[in-house]
Amino acid sequence: MKRLLITGFAPFGGDGINPSWQAVRALPERVGGWELYKRELPVAFRGGPQALFEALEEAEPDAVLMIGLAAGRDGITPERQAVNGKDARIPDNEGDRPQNEPVVPGGPEVLFSTLPVEDMTEAILSAGVPARVSDNAGRFVCNALLYSALYRLEQVDDPIPAAFIHVPATPEMGLDVPTLILDQIVTALIAAIQAI
Repeated sequence: MKRLLITGFAPFGGDGINPSWQAVRALPERVGGWELYKRELPVAFRGGPQALFEALEEAEPDAVLMIGLAAGRDGITPERQAVNGKDARIPDNEGDRPQNEPVVPGGPEVLFSTLPVEDMTEAILSAGVPARVSDNAGRFVCNALLYSALYRLEQVDDPIPAAFIHVPATPEMGLDVPTLILDQIVTALIAAIQAI
């Protein structure tokens, strides 16, 4: 059985919950041919990638799937790419607020996800959950994490594939934005994993 490192984020910005980690935590231990290795990451430009790299060392996975919150989106959005840019309108959970900085100085402008995001999106839609491929992972911690992971994994002798999925807010967050219930998000992630 192959091993999938799947991550979600801790709560951020005064929210008591983060549906990305709630959904990851609610996933079964195995999905299809994958054994899941779950890890909660801090919402931090430095701490997030560092925790991910530590989990990579521990889990020695065959693939990596990172999950994050995009409050305001109305569906599940696998990300096609990450850009080499950090531009935070608010500080992360460690107080960092980079402005127009690269994620990796001298790195490529764009790195592309190496898991089949189109297939994952189709599988989510087939499971009855709204989804679309996204070309904009933002400039906050989610994008920085995806870029850092793709850059790091590109440097190793035997690279493993990686991708990032944004999920919407859930109703219990009490935000005035589109929402999906947690069960829908979990269903979507199961479908996405089965499509890898």
